[in-house]
Amino acid sequence: QVELVESGGGLVQAGGSLRLSCAASGSILSISTMAWYRQAPGKQRELVARMTTSGNTDYADSVKGRFTISRDNAENTVYLQMNSLKPEDTAAYYCKVTGWMVAGENLQRNFENWGQGILVTVSS
Repeated sequence: QVELVESGGGLVQAGGSLRLSCAASGSILSISTMAWYRQAPGKQRELVARMTTSGNTDYADSVKGRFTISRDNAENTVYLQMNSLKPEDTAAYYCKVTGWMVAGENLQRNFENWGQGILVTVSS
């Protein structure tokens, strides 16, 4: 099994900063892409940022220049530094991790797991 644990959300005033963390644990052999998504009330879940093993990144246009994704491969952890937060950034944020895990003796399989979601609220 692979488990993701998120932390770092909360309430912040507009213009403030928060840092989200997502730690993956379990029978992990390797991790490829680590990403953050968000879902605001009444809206579809959307990609915020993602990072490949080689360090390539993608960001939603709405967060470019304000958010930074990073990862600690040794700790299987992905971070999202969020600066200059706006009320429209209010949402539940979810990390998603893909990779390979142990599936039995001499067996492996790929996995795609989501975190439980963490709430970020930005007040105006």
